[in-house]
Amino acid sequence: MGLLLVVLLSVSCGKHGALVKNRSSGGALGTMYHITYISDRQLDYQPEIDSVFAAINHSMSTYIPGSDISKINDGDSTVVVDQMFRDVFELSKEVHDSTEGYFDPTVGVLVDAWGFGPGKQITLDSAKVDSLLDYVGFEKVGITDDNRITKSDYRIRFDFNAVAKGYAIDRLAAMLDAKGIANYLVEVGGEIVAKGKNVMKEKPWVVGIDNPEGKDRSKPIVLLSLENEALASSGNYRKFRIDTITGKKYVHTINPKTGYTKNSNVLGSSVIASNCAMADAYATAFMAMDLDDSIKLLVHEKDMEAFIVYLDEDGNVEEFMTDGFKRRLVE
Repeated sequence: MGLLLVVLLSVSCGKHGALVKNRSSGGALGTMYHITYISDRQLDYQPEIDSVFAAINHSMSTYIPGSDISKINDGDSTVVVDQMFRDVFELSKEVHDSTEGYFDPTVGVLVDAWGFGPGKQITLDSAKVDSLLDYVGFEKVGITDDNRITKSDYRIRFDFNAVAKGYAIDRLAAMLDAKGIANYLVEVGGEIVAKGKNVMKEKPWVVGIDNPEGKDRSKPIVLLSLENEALASSGNYRKFRIDTITGKKYVHTINPKTGYTKNSNVLGSSVIASNCAMADAYATAFMAMDLDDSIKLLVHEKDMEAFIVYLDEDGNVEEFMTDGFKRRLVE
């Protein structure tokens, strides 16, 4: 994938001395990214940024035929996966168990069938959906000590798109940490890791969340401050397809228990966590889960904050926020 690079620099002086705001932006993972990292001099980490994206694609892109995940999906049992794949696999297992199966990256065969993946879209009825569910279920896959993937059926297909982007952001953050950068904001497709502060303004990093009911993306539904944490959001309000024959709307969230796309009263979910892969996975799971079940889970998960926008029984837009999320709001 070609990267469209834009690097902007601004220089400021303050109590920290001369500071340079280094900015990199471009296209990767099927979306756009923007990275801001503040230092005492001009820096260019573009080669390292490109390297992270290339490594993630080689490991987990279902759109690259030669990637590890594509080979595994095609039935190659000889592939030895890298540590990144193992990290994402193990995190997926953790979230799968915590959400009682509502987060399940073995939905790849359904993602393709419903027209949201790289594979062939097919016409589905209840019998066909039921038959495809035979190839869905994280309990049907495993990873060996020597990093090989096992599947109970070769037709099971992985799709890590609901967690890989968050994981990529975590790897970019780890790269900046290793470079000694103490203050940065990494954003890829609206998902974020914030480290330190915006020291050029002597303020926390402030980010906005899209309004699921709004068309103007310059007017977020909320603003919040982040420091040393990650934010990921998921929603069906922009990612869907319309059947050209029936006119029916199909959202991209798939319920792994039923096999059907999930048209629910939840419009969007946002999660704050210590890392973006986890935030990404739970934000996706909350779109598939019933609202009451999501709230019950959040009561027990103390290391996570969330904001969920939903429709009540009368069709009115309502909001649920954890107390920790409320404390981060910026008026």
